[in-house]
Amino acid sequence: MHQPMSGSTLVVILVAAALHAGWNALLKSGPDKLLGTVLVACCAGLLALPLLPLAGVPAPASWPWLAVSATIHIGYYHLLAAAYRHGDMSQAYPLMRGVAPLLVACASVPLLGERLSAAQYGAVALICGGVVAMSLGRLAALRATGYALASAAMIAGYTLADGTGVRESGAPAAYTLWLFVLSVPGLLLSVAGRWRPLADYARQHWRTGVAGAVGTLASYGLVLWAMTRAPVAMVAALRETSILFATLIALAVLRERPHRRRLAAAGLIACGAVAMRLA
Repeated sequence: MHQPMSGSTLVVILVAAALHAGWNALLKSGPDKLLGTVLVACCAGLLALPLLPLAGVPAPASWPWLAVSATIHIGYYHLLAAAYRHGDMSQAYPLMRGVAPLLVACASVPLLGERLSAAQYGAVALICGGVVAMSLGRLAALRATGYALASAAMIAGYTLADGTGVRESGAPAAYTLWLFVLSVPGLLLSVAGRWRPLADYARQHWRTGVAGAVGTLASYGLVLWAMTRAPVAMVAALRETSILFATLIALAVLRERPHRRRLAAAGLIACGAVAMRLA
C-alpha cells in the first residue's frame, strides 16, 4: 500500500492545476481555437528548445514512451480545439478532466502494477464525480461532448505513457522539455494547409501564445515530477482540481455566476483533494 502523498508533492500538483486552468482559459478566449492551440504548443516547443543542453538527455528506455506520448498529444491538441470550438469551457473542461483520471485509475493497475488503497480510490471517485457533475445539464451540444470524451481518452493515454516514461528517464525536466520539442513537427504537419493563417495568427496573438506556453510547460513539468513521487492515478486525479481554479477564474475574471449545482460539485472536488492528501 502506498504511503500518503507528501505535503510538498500536493502543493506542486495544485500549482500545476492552477496553471493548467489558466492556459486553457486563454485558449478558450481566442478567436481560432485550433490555431491558438497550435500556437501555444509551438511556443512551448520553442521555449523548451534552448533548455535542452542544460537538461541533458533522458535515459534510452524512456524514448519509446516519448514517441508514443508526442504522437498522442497531436491528436489531443486537435480534439481539445474542437471541443472548445463547439462547446463552452464549463461543459468541455469538466468532461475532459473528469473522465481522464477515472480511465487512468482503472488502467494503472494492469498496465503499471500500481495498487491504490480503498481510501485512495474513494478520493479518486470524489474528484471524478465532482468534475463530471459540473457538466450535468449542459449536454445539449452533443458534438462538443463527443470531442471532450475523445479528448479524455487521449489525456488518459498520454498520462499513462508519460507516467512510465518519466520514471524510466531518470530526469523529469529533460523528459518534459524533449516531449514539448518532439510534439511540434508532427503538429505542424497536421495543419500543413493552414501555415499561412497560422503565421498571421501568431503575429497578432504571440503574447497569448507565449503566456500559454509558459503555463503548459510549467504545469505539465510539475505534474511529471510529481509522478516520480506518487502513484500516477493519484497525481492524475488530484491534478483535476484545476476545475476549482477554472471556477475561480470564471467568478473573478469572467464575472460568471455559476449555478449552485456547479458550486456543490466544486466542493466535492475540494473534499476529494483533502481525502487524497490524508488517504
